[in-house]
Amino acid sequence: MAYKVLVVDDSSFFRRRVTDILNKDPQLEVIDVAVNGQEAVDKALALKPDVITMDIEMPVLNGIAAVKKIMVQSPTAILMFSSLTHQGAKSTLEALEAGALDFLPKKFSEIAQNSDEAGSLLRQRVAQLARKRGVAKSQLITNRTVTTRTSATQTSISTRKSQASLTRAVVERSETKKQQAIFNKPSGKNYKLLAIGTSTGGPVALQKILTQLPANFPLPIIMVQHMPATFTQAFANRLNSLCEINIKEASDGDVLKPGCAYLAPGGRQMIISGTENAARIKIIDDNSAKITFKPSVDVSFGSAAKIFNGNVLGVILTGMGADGREGSRMLKAKGATIWAQDEQTSVVYGMPQAVHAAGISQLSLPLDSVASTILKEVTHG
Repeated sequence: MAYKVLVVDDSSFFRRRVTDILNKDPQLEVIDVAVNGQEAVDKALALKPDVITMDIEMPVLNGIAAVKKIMVQSPTAILMFSSLTHQGAKSTLEALEAGALDFLPKKFSEIAQNSDEAGSLLRQRVAQLARKRGVAKSQLITNRTVTTRTSATQTSISTRKSQASLTRAVVERSETKKQQAIFNKPSGKNYKLLAIGTSTGGPVALQKILTQLPANFPLPIIMVQHMPATFTQAFANRLNSLCEINIKEASDGDVLKPGCAYLAPGGRQMIISGTENAARIKIIDDNSAKITFKPSVDVSFGSAAKIFNGNVLGVILTGMGADGREGSRMLKAKGATIWAQDEQTSVVYGMPQAVHAAGISQLSLPLDSVASTILKEVTHG
């Protein structure tokens, strides 16, 4: 059975275009369209789509307000279409905080070299969200927790799953509990750097983790989030306003300091240079066709391995693809510690699965446990 998609946009041309692109995939079916946010809210409740593609600027009710209402009435996996502008970045981040799981630039020319490649990417992203549509409600709970900085009580969600899926989930939970039981004491290792890599679902995951770190966090932090160049400054500013630690978009020449987090700028590569006790950030342009992601987790993690050797705690969070696997492999070869987010709480279990399947990660953690486990490990408490 095909996944059901609701397309929401006030432009008839864009609705037709998105519909035609998605319907080329036999596993996707556009079941209806909506021309404004309020109509999207009503149809989401009535039709129960697996995924909604949502514009931001619309009459009657805008996309952000629509996401908020949908996540209250009928939590659904939502992909936002955004403009690559400063205002577009701010609006998209608000939509993600409201419960949307992913976003793409509305101008397809900004995400691919040709229309076929752009269409393939859109179908892939929608299909990925459809497979993880059950994450939508847990994402809403996570967002509310982060925004209010209070604990939220999760409501059990009755879902129609096959017996095989239920069995797999039980096995995964059991494996996670065993890992956590093994990791009942901090290793006692002295770290010099916390390195985090993520993609789809990363903005909310990073916010969830970083807002729990104290101002006196003892390590510098580097973060690689797959995100357009116009988004990373707005995202860093947003995180900085919410967190006790200092967070900034990384600049060339920045000196790594404890209690500071540096977000790799979109469209460029962030490299660690210098020495372990005097490490600096280098930001370089990258026109290489061999490296898909700019910024790339592999590039940043690999450079950290050369400077810090094994004195790094690396964490791979939710994201599509396998970026971070080779960088994590380089770190682990030097003696570093690598953890990954678990499948149940990942919006897309691509990047964490890549390091897990390769035998690189020592621990798989649910998102809610990542921050506390990091603090326990680096403070030896």
